[in-house]
Amino acid sequence: MLNNLIQRFPTGVRFMLLSALGFALMAVCVKAASGYGIPVLEIVAARALVSLGLSYLDIRRKRLSPWGQHHGLLFARGAVGALALVCVYYAVTTLPLATATLLQYLHPAFTAVLAWLFLRERIRLATLLCIVLSMTGLLLISKPGLIATAVPELPMLSLVAALCGAFGSAIAYVLVRRLSRVEDSSVIIFYFPLIALPLSLVLLGGDFVMPSAEAAGLMLLVGIFTQVGQVGLTRALQTEEAGRATAFSYVQVVFAFVLGWVFFDELPTLVTWLGGGLIILGALLNAVWKR
Repeated sequence: MLNNLIQRFPTGVRFMLLSALGFALMAVCVKAASGYGIPVLEIVAARALVSLGLSYLDIRRKRLSPWGQHHGLLFARGAVGALALVCVYYAVTTLPLATATLLQYLHPAFTAVLAWLFLRERIRLATLLCIVLSMTGLLLISKPGLIATAVPELPMLSLVAALCGAFGSAIAYVLVRRLSRVEDSSVIIFYFPLIALPLSLVLLGGDFVMPSAEAAGLMLLVGIFTQVGQVGLTRALQTEEAGRATAFSYVQVVFAFVLGWVFFDELPTLVTWLGGGLIILGALLNAVWKR
């Protein structure tokens, strides 16, 4: 019965839901690993190492060249994605899980602004509403004292990291969409850890911490769940139904709320939900109105 229910969803929707669950579980493992004193850059390196091995095996299975044809775009996707990942992981480890996830969904507003600045795309009414609602939601989350004096403000460095992560994700999504027309999904995925691994190791320097067995297991799961999320996202963007499936990616917020409550006893404040609701509403309006 469950299988028949799943089959009713379009292919793009199923891949997007799989991606949302994979990334939500990844965030749980990242936060848990940081609790063992593992630096963020070390978690990024561990994730990249696991993803690199899995991606290479997938490329060998398809009998493809791992280097692709459009090296500049592939390198840019990997570099931007790696830097954004560092910011996202820092936000996940220092903010409530649901809050960090909500702030990631500022990327549609950032994407619209980037398209206007660099591609000269006209900002439509739906896009303008998305930007206004997203910025209003961000203001409420970052400055809860505007409507509730009893709610403490979030750390500014963590908020900046979350914003940089969302901005980098916007650039990465544009690059993935462009590359999906000319490169195999496995090659696109392979370049991400290919760039992220050496970059994170260089930035980590001498701050390496020898992980315990539990921490090592969590970092392994970070890589595995990341691969699930990346494959689901890339495959969804390559299918005809992916456009309609975009709205379903926001179920990751629900996953993050439930998992944060179960594993970390985190309950977001009403102000967080109000601001997050505006962000999600703006992103949904932008995604649905265009269709």
